[in-house]
Amino acid sequence: MAKIRTAAPTHSEGNIVSHSNLVIAPVDSKSDLKAFVELPWRLYANDPAWIPPLKNEVYGLLTPGKNPFFEHAEARYFLARRNGQVVGRVSAHIDRLATSMPAQQGMGPGTGNFGLFEAEDAETAAALIQTAEQWLRDQGMTRVLGPISLSIWEEPGLLIQGHDHAPTVMMGHNAATYQHWIEAAGYQPAKQLKTYDLDITHPFPPLIQRIITSGEKNPRITIRKVNKAKFDSEAAIILGLLNDAWGRNWGFVPITDTEVAFTGKKLKPIVYEDLIRIAEVEGEPVAFMMTLPDLNEALKPLNGSLLPFGWIKLLRWLRKPQVRTMRVPLMGVKQSLQSSRLASQLAFMMIEFIRRDAITKYGATRGEIGWVLDDNQGMNAIAEAIDAKINKIYQLYEKPL
Repeated sequence: MAKIRTAAPTHSEGNIVSHSNLVIAPVDSKSDLKAFVELPWRLYANDPAWIPPLKNEVYGLLTPGKNPFFEHAEARYFLARRNGQVVGRVSAHIDRLATSMPAQQGMGPGTGNFGLFEAEDAETAAALIQTAEQWLRDQGMTRVLGPISLSIWEEPGLLIQGHDHAPTVMMGHNAATYQHWIEAAGYQPAKQLKTYDLDITHPFPPLIQRIITSGEKNPRITIRKVNKAKFDSEAAIILGLLNDAWGRNWGFVPITDTEVAFTGKKLKPIVYEDLIRIAEVEGEPVAFMMTLPDLNEALKPLNGSLLPFGWIKLLRWLRKPQVRTMRVPLMGVKQSLQSSRLASQLAFMMIEFIRRDAITKYGATRGEIGWVLDDNQGMNAIAEAIDAKINKIYQLYEKPL
């Protein structure tokens, strides 16, 4: 793909001044990829809420052969340079599993994505988005949905509320100005993803406590910890429940076996048996809840590298993490039980059992639930019933090509 050069006159927008001589080019070398990965360190140098990811993890995410996402997807990365300095980046990608889903579920035929979006100024943002759109058109796409970096299961959406809150583990962060730049490119809101903040040091409201107590007395119900010694079989149970529970949700894309293995390997160091629960009714697994200690609290001082001594600090933390925050990234109840009283009861029980251990064993004081789809009435109702409050909103945008 040829380089794209802009020749716009120098102009300013707010406190940002952009200049002409902007060049957009695909990432074609190791040095380009390094520049792509490292750009956020410069753009967010003065943002106290940004958490530097481990660079090795980012390289793994972007590399076919390492990330099994690329077994059913293809991507192209682009860099923006002005006068030789990297000032922006973007990915354009197509997930063939996503395009095979029904259109009414949010993805569907002809839908491509952009993501990994960073830009120093409005001119750079516009040029990068146009470049990503053109690549998707060249691949036959008729609609773009984004930002998604890279899979819907990784970091979907643009942060539009809560920029002063540091992201928890596996959640994204971006500059507030990006919302205006993306909307200025003709994008319309498609779906909102919310996260809820919960003070876990206080008991839940009396009604919820009575529901939990009733469930504890019910001999049909078992809320059990996962067995890490049977990691693969437990992961298979959770995957089955996840695909069943989330199968009709907006944006759902099936997770492949290799993606489960890949994600399991990454998460295994922060998987603790008392923080992941499986609910059984008469011995049958029907629901699960996954909670992770906020690894970002340990990663922030490492500045993206485990060298020279960061790995020692991280290992010490992993042995017995003491954290302020726990994140609930995944929770699901089988479709056959959804909208039933039992489904809510199981959810409240899992939340309460994990809450107790999070406080006593890990020193946690708050939880973050999400992301939750804005139209997921059941999960939003559960969050509100335990007095959780929305602390962040991520926006997914769409545009016809």
